[in-house]
Amino acid sequence: VAMHGLGSPTTHALALIRAQDPVRRETLERAAVVTRVAPNFIRFGHFQHWASKDDTEALQVLTDYVVDHWYPDCRLNQDGSAASNDAVVVNLLRAVLKRTATLMAQWQAVGFMHGVMNTDNLSILGITIDYGPYGFMDGFDANHICNHTDTTGRYAWNVQPAVAHWNLYRLAEALRPLVPSQEPLRAVLDEFEACFTREFSALMAAKVGWRDWRESDQPLLDEFWQLLHTQRADFTHAFRRLAWAHLAPGSSEADEAALQGMGYRGHFLDLFYDTVSAESWLRAWQERAAHGWASAHERQSAMLAVNPLYVLRNHLAEGAIRAADDGDHTEVARLFQVLRNPFQLQADAQAYAELPPEWARSLAVSCSS
Repeated sequence: VAMHGLGSPTTHALALIRAQDPVRRETLERAAVVTRVAPNFIRFGHFQHWASKDDTEALQVLTDYVVDHWYPDCRLNQDGSAASNDAVVVNLLRAVLKRTATLMAQWQAVGFMHGVMNTDNLSILGITIDYGPYGFMDGFDANHICNHTDTTGRYAWNVQPAVAHWNLYRLAEALRPLVPSQEPLRAVLDEFEACFTREFSALMAAKVGWRDWRESDQPLLDEFWQLLHTQRADFTHAFRRLAWAHLAPGSSEADEAALQGMGYRGHFLDLFYDTVSAESWLRAWQERAAHGWASAHERQSAMLAVNPLYVLRNHLAEGAIRAADDGDHTEVARLFQVLRNPFQLQADAQAYAELPPEWARSLAVSCSS
């Protein structure tokens, strides 16, 4: 629900079935099965499976099945003529690469961490699957690890795009028996960085209120990431409050923003202990953000439409779980309602937009969560 509300392609939960049987994970818990639905659950690893067995026939059957059902355009060349069998394979890799790069850009832009990005956890459709030790960023740390069993930081926030690229290399290796030469596959893999960068830059330009993306914007954006990282400013609040940063504290509009818990200039700066550095960056941002908009209000409306007020923070999920364990499912239902519309201010939902409490720092998730 949370990912779908944020506009990121994902599997969907159909049902949660609980049993009385005890299961030992980090602690003794009741057994449960989450039933999820998706157009398919085919992963990169399915291709690796047949390639590892040198079963080219089965690999071709799987490839044809995926192409025919979900990527029919891969059977055509750019001029509309029928593509050769090996060109279809190359076209499939390119289509999967583009979807995967786009998904990574979407994850990074909302501070989402998957937790276990092996090839069995990446979808051939470029959708988010296998929710286990996932999490949304609270205080920003570029090296944040959401899975406490990931002791080396293999799947930290800042390396997720690189891991996805590595997994695409493994997919290309699995598809190699179906093409006469590896060079076309290598050429496709070389497109990942540009594809991801293009998607991520567009998302970030929208989040910080720039009408378009310019290459000259990169240093200012990098400075913002550095500011967030060194001061551990809250990821979600920093972008959301930036939309109100043009308002003068004490103005009627700023007072209304404060009442709504949306943040204004003072509230943005409250996220940083070094307000001098934050103020300096804010001045540079205001100068850049003024270009291309009819008014500050127009820019603000655009920013609020892409920067969520509500995300599924660990402490919110923990509260719903504890209540459900006691037989009260109202908090789960309330979370569903709030997270379906994460960009819109909702009545009586202020608690879901608050900064995380101090006790939330001790929360940890793993593959067993």
